[in-house]
Amino acid sequence: MTTKYSVNLKELSKKPEQLAGGHRLCAGCMHSVIVRQTLMAADYPVIATAATGCLEVATSIHPFSSWRVPWIHSAFENAAATASGMEAMYQSLKKQGKLPADTERRFIAFGGDGATYDIGLQALSGALERGHRMLYICLDNGAYMNTGIQRSSATPMGASTTTSPAGKVSPGKMQWRKDLAAIVAAHRIPYVAQASPSNWRDYMIKVKKALAVDGPSFINVISTCHRGWRSKPAEAVSILRKAVDSCYWPLFEIEEGKMTINYTPKEKLPVVEWLKLQGRFAHLFKPAPNTAMLDAFQARVDLEWERLQKTAACGQ
Repeated sequence: MTTKYSVNLKELSKKPEQLAGGHRLCAGCMHSVIVRQTLMAADYPVIATAATGCLEVATSIHPFSSWRVPWIHSAFENAAATASGMEAMYQSLKKQGKLPADTERRFIAFGGDGATYDIGLQALSGALERGHRMLYICLDNGAYMNTGIQRSSATPMGASTTTSPAGKVSPGKMQWRKDLAAIVAAHRIPYVAQASPSNWRDYMIKVKKALAVDGPSFINVISTCHRGWRSKPAEAVSILRKAVDSCYWPLFEIEEGKMTINYTPKEKLPVVEWLKLQGRFAHLFKPAPNTAMLDAFQARVDLEWERLQKTAACGQ
């Protein structure tokens, strides 16, 4: 892409809020922040859908809605199918002359990691393969938080959840999280990115890029859940910054197959600086540090960061 994108905070402050306050999302949940940043970054009128989950439940308790854009509730598994259907209808109406040819609309689907990594992966893959012009945003808080904090394939290794509880037999979830960005990128779509609302300017520029491409786009965004992470609500942004600065959650984008790392920490933090702020990892530190698990976690983070740098360096 040759277009240069920027975000001006003064100009953003003049834009109307597209997600109303008064929703029931928890204090410290970054879902609402991500949605607000997304809609504020959009340079086009937006039609949105959200899969069943915390975002949907908390923003659309009948008869109220926090959405100030046209919005559809999708089932757990089909947010991508809903968005692709809306986009196909829009293209059909334009061809039929029922909408002016210069009508501009953009379609965004929001889904949690359960609705994206797991239950909705088939619908997402199908929408990407068909080439619908739509943006899918995964709100990744690393578990099925809305239904009781069960593990998902996005749950970090070592995390204690209700279905991967830490105890005498197990130190929590034993597997590394699924590399969803790589799976999506394998569809050879125009734009894929990983982002964090803590680095808001980077994220909003990525939204602008994603909505501008002629085809499918995807952004995986890390989001805190103080209930599932067992963290302090007031520390949500600082925890996300540590996820980025430890390279557990690196910021990158893949434009037309070319990988770019958007942020390299001046000093890469040890991943324990991120882990120790979350009660879901408390068992790894008490009564004595689980050295083997912590070393394995750090080694995997280092390996993934090294792979990412090599991929970016060779222009792939």
